[in-house]
Amino acid sequence: MEVGDADAVKEDAARRSGLRGWREGIRATPGGSLALKIGVGVAGAVLVIGGLIMVPFPGPGWLVVFAGFALLATEFVWAHRVLQFGKRTLAAWTDWLKRQGWTVRILVLAVTLVAAGAIVWLGLKVGFGIDVVRMALSYLGMA
Repeated sequence: MEVGDADAVKEDAARRSGLRGWREGIRATPGGSLALKIGVGVAGAVLVIGGLIMVPFPGPGWLVVFAGFALLATEFVWAHRVLQFGKRTLAAWTDWLKRQGWTVRILVLAVTLVAAGAIVWLGLKVGFGIDVVRMALSYLGMA
């Protein structure tokens, strides 16, 4: 390495700051770019898969899926496209729902609550053998 090259590397390092600079510093090393892609790919995939598993249950499932795609989008163009599609679809859905009357909004809420309740009931019954409906009916003296 010549003296001029060392000065250029120092100047590049001085210009880098924050997370973006750290990422660019990793990409500048011979195996760093591949290692960064693999690390981001694995972490993003874990978030997306974990979020998809959480989607049927009450909680932040879709938020975790979007976070996973946001992480993947830092390294992969296809993930950026998927994330943009998801954002557009969510915005279209919320805009449509805002334009609807109270009847449709209440119906959407009711369907959402029934679906969430059914998923929780099924998850408890299949996963733990607990039938909360049968238990509730027995407490009420109806079963």
